[in-house]
Amino acid sequence: MRTTMTLDDDVAAKLKVEARRSGRSFRETVNEMLRRGLSTRHSRSPKEPFRVVTRDVGKLLPGLTLDSVVDLLDQVEGPLHR
Repeated sequence: MRTTMTLDDDVAAKLKVEARRSGRSFRETVNEMLRRGLSTRHSRSPKEPFRVVTRDVGKLLPGLTLDSVVDLLDQVEGPLHR
């Protein structure tokens, strides 16, 4: 199939380098890179869901509470922590 498309300059430059390196034509190189990209997209295994592991932080010093992280950081690290 014949089609016209506009490539970004950086993509075209990388394709030209790859075509020269492999000894294939620009057209063959574009087709090969598209095939690789399209097959990789479908063959990736699904990512594991993100899980948060909670840990007991133990007892806090008197006067400190976990109710407000911003207030806790102000008390522990001072107002310049931001």
